[in-house]
Amino acid sequence: MPLTGQKITIIGAGIGGLAAARALALRGAEVTVLEQAECIREVGAGLQISPNGAAVLRALGLRPETFGMANSAVRLLDLRGRTALRMDLAPLAESSGYYLCHRADLIAALAHGAREAGARVRLLQRVDEITTGAAPEIHIANRARVRPALVVGADGLHSRLRAAILGEASPRFTGQVCWRAVVPATPEDPTRPEARVYMGPGRHLVSYPLRGGQLRNIVAVEERAEWAPDSWSHEDDPENLRRAFAGFCPEVQSLLARVTRVNLWGLHRHEVAPRWFAGQTALLGDAAHPTLPFMAQGANLALEDAWVLAASLAEGLSGAATPEAARAQIEPSLAAYQAARRPRAERAIRAANRNAWKYHLRFPPLRLAAHTALRLSGALAPGAMLHQFDWLYAHDVTGGQRLAPDLDCPVSEGDLCP
Repeated sequence: MPLTGQKITIIGAGIGGLAAARALALRGAEVTVLEQAECIREVGAGLQISPNGAAVLRALGLRPETFGMANSAVRLLDLRGRTALRMDLAPLAESSGYYLCHRADLIAALAHGAREAGARVRLLQRVDEITTGAAPEIHIANRARVRPALVVGADGLHSRLRAAILGEASPRFTGQVCWRAVVPATPEDPTRPEARVYMGPGRHLVSYPLRGGQLRNIVAVEERAEWAPDSWSHEDDPENLRRAFAGFCPEVQSLLARVTRVNLWGLHRHEVAPRWFAGQTALLGDAAHPTLPFMAQGANLALEDAWVLAASLAEGLSGAATPEAARAQIEPSLAAYQAARRPRAERAIRAANRNAWKYHLRFPPLRLAAHTALRLSGALAPGAMLHQFDWLYAHDVTGGQRLAPDLDCPVSEGDLCP
């Protein structure tokens, strides 16, 4: 295998880090994942796996239908609950499918897959400093030093490796905050497995089922001037969420009445990293290209990154006759990875940035005109809205390749400790 004997350390056991661990280990690399937490855990939340992300999971032998629900449609509604547009996702089922997934279940599948492929996941490993260059070194808080052939920073928004490569970031608050919560489902909830977007002046709320319809995911965004931290770990009072959406329809009120715990995230705009690698260190996922949540592509882009990084390294190192020759090919392979990924990530993030205002129209005549246009579009050209994103959803970075047979994966029931 082209990466046999290559020692690669990944910082961060999130979606991108664990996917990269499996993709690299399946190609022969000796992979270690460093995670600062005592357990691999995720704040309870849902996510959407679009066909471009599902294609990567399938190529890694991870079947999204075993831990996610097939999504039938995206429905746009006004704040009174009247449908403006229903986008049928049935055409996407013909490719890799579109799924609604609990984040913890995806993490569980990826962690199992990484370990099954031979990757080691080491917990309680807080990274203090990273030296980049041709001989990278990771300084752990317990004073240990790690010197792999390659360091991959999959450590999210506040990446230590990104800071080492580019210096400290200066994100800009967008004037928007986002709540997320998961609540128990009730018989009065919509029965169809679809994502619903309720649009109102200066705010919108997304809801969809999880775990076979046992749970409902809530993501709610409001425009406001008050600053909020750039972190999902900040908890908020559920009453603040309920007040923000008090004027919405009974379906939304029923959902919000069930919220007992909610996390608040201040939406900040981060620049896509101008450089994704330095020497033999590379960035992946949110560490390279944090995105706002208006296209549901954060997890999907990270999955794509993981595949392309592993494939670029495998191709670049495949002809090396000696370990020294292989090591010399790492940096050119990282340059190929950046060239393949950066333009696509930038395009997806631009699309997400443009989407926010469409849901938040404040001027009533303009909002009425926009929703009327959506209804006409749905009646006259029902597939047009969805097909405008063919460049995103229909793109398969794997080219139909399969690295491993299908793997049976557990569904998360809590923290993923070894």
